[in-house]
Amino acid sequence: MIEKILLAVSGLGHAEEMLKNLAEIPSIQRAKVTVLHVVPEQTSAAAMTAKWEEGGKILANAIQHLNLDPSKVSSILRQGDPKYVVCQVADEIEADLIIMGSRGLKRLQSVLANSVSQYVFQLSSRPMLLVKDDVYVKQINRIMVAMDNSSASQYCLELALSLLQDIKDGQLILANVNTDLRGKPSEISATNGEQNPVLAAAVQKAKTYGVQVSCVTSSGKPAEEICRLAQEKNADLLLLGSPDRRPTIAKSLVDIDRLLGSSVSDYVRVNATCPVLLARTVG
Repeated sequence: MIEKILLAVSGLGHAEEMLKNLAEIPSIQRAKVTVLHVVPEQTSAAAMTAKWEEGGKILANAIQHLNLDPSKVSSILRQGDPKYVVCQVADEIEADLIIMGSRGLKRLQSVLANSVSQYVFQLSSRPMLLVKDDVYVKQINRIMVAMDNSSASQYCLELALSLLQDIKDGQLILANVNTDLRGKPSEISATNGEQNPVLAAAVQKAKTYGVQVSCVTSSGKPAEEICRLAQEKNADLLLLGSPDRRPTIAKSLVDIDRLLGSSVSDYVRVNATCPVLLARTVG
């Protein structure tokens, strides 16, 4: 399912570690990886030359650190505004996944600080794996998928299963949160999960893949509960659907209410204690 990966690097960090862990999974080993570093515009030719040299070293160090099959890795060094260049290159190579580091800035902080990951999250329709600077990147074994009735969550489920079927003793954690604040969190077995209208089909699909599955349900504010459950279940990776609510004419504009932190995906992106893969659906 993931055949082309774009890794945006600015220096050795958690994004590279995340890809190294992913690369231990057989299905990911078949993917082609493009490592991108973007050199911002500089005020002088000398400064530009220095940044190009620095960028070349960053790419070389990243590729050496990843230690992937050379035939599967390519590098791109490009000049421009990083937040736009990442989106452009992702489209050029038809990336199935963008991997980026993130400082996890909250709300308008990310705008004021010109957060690259925040803007790419807004402007790209491609799945994006964000790895915050303050999270500990672990070997991938326990993958949580936040389930609802959206096509985005179904895509996340398929992606999680494609990864887990190659992971020995891997576990899929299906999480469903409803907004009835009177309810209480409850852990349910896969068998009982089949009685949950949102989780039933997912449990059956996991069984066809031969993947170990557990289910957990909760009530309350979805964004906060998803983060809490991911931490409580010690998830190594969280997959979350992020429906695109913007009209076509506004694709080049940042979605203000997302920047203000009103969406579930924006809250989880900032507050989750594990790497988060956000799958966008358009329409």
